[in-house]
Amino acid sequence: MTYDRLVCANCAAPVNEGRCPVCRASRQRLQQQSGLIGLFAQVNPAALIALLVALVAVGLLWDRVG
Repeated sequence: MTYDRLVCANCAAPVNEGRCPVCRASRQRLQQQSGLIGLFAQVNPAALIALLVALVAVGLLWDRVG
């Protein structure tokens, strides 16, 4: 989830503006959590499906060889 659409319950302003201490704390927490999650959020779903198909193909080939 991106924080650019979240609205603060404390000041009713967008969280990404960081108007109050609650907004700033929430924004910082979301930025810290988005490290690994952000990596997968930026990948195209078609690329993930292609990777999955490739891994299955490699697994089938490995099974036939071994």
